[in-house]
Amino acid sequence: MRIGIFFGTMGSSSTLDGLIQQIVDVEDDGFDSFWTANVSRTDALTVVALGGQRTSRIEMGTAVVPTFPRHPTAMAQQALTTNAATNGRLILGIGLSHQPNVENRWGLKFETPGQHMEEYMTILRSMVDTGKVDFDGSLFNVHAEVDRVSTDPMTVCIAALAPRMLRIAGEMAQGTITWMVGPTTLDTHIVPRITKAAESAGREAPRVCVGLPICVTDDRSAAFERAGEFFQNYGNLPSYRRMLDIEGVESPAEVAIIGNESEVEAQLRALSDAGATDYLASIFPEGDDSAASFDRTRALLKGLVGKL
Repeated sequence: MRIGIFFGTMGSSSTLDGLIQQIVDVEDDGFDSFWTANVSRTDALTVVALGGQRTSRIEMGTAVVPTFPRHPTAMAQQALTTNAATNGRLILGIGLSHQPNVENRWGLKFETPGQHMEEYMTILRSMVDTGKVDFDGSLFNVHAEVDRVSTDPMTVCIAALAPRMLRIAGEMAQGTITWMVGPTTLDTHIVPRITKAAESAGREAPRVCVGLPICVTDDRSAAFERAGEFFQNYGNLPSYRRMLDIEGVESPAEVAIIGNESEVEAQLRALSDAGATDYLASIFPEGDDSAASFDRTRALLKGLVGKL
């Protein structure tokens, strides 16, 4: 299982220069990948493109860029440019986002999300792979070409949790990116469905990129309480709520990876055994010294690269 560092808002620099330096540091520390969310402060694909100019080895992923506010041809063009800037090291992670964001923040309609993603991926895949698309669907009618700046293969992953989305990811993408999904749900729901879809489509085994909060600490109860504060809102979003219900837990804190070094290593090995191919570490702090808490967790993860 590959290990990457995931910066959403927690732990990320407040400046663009600082964030790019963090990407350089992730590579220098030997991690397999760097991941960034498409948060309100920065555009994820731009961050990855800039990071690609300062690094040479690590994969860099977006987790994730929402599809609704970005036309698939625009997404393809920017992703092709970013993939060129990284010499083929981009993992383009895309997702639907959530109904409150789509309707209340962007003023769009969150209708037929499965159909939206299927048509979106058809257009995106054609543009990325061939530089052109001729598609007439129920939601999109697109006839366009792009002069590809790079023909390096591009890895595309979908934030897929529901059965239809997992089928689409298996059939049309290289894998899925999950958030707030525990090992039982991976083993019984995520991995079997996406693997079956990929096999039926004659595709290679999919990547299963698993993002979860993590904290190495001797005070499990304090870290659990902190995780409950940081991540409680995810339990109110329907897509994550369904995953937590499958896992048999009430709070997102219950799927966070928490414990001392040996306990955390065991939990990470359980993720790998459940089928995770990549772990996206979202480090959160515990205690009065946040910097020391971050450093302790990162040090363990650094020591586990290549060993899980």
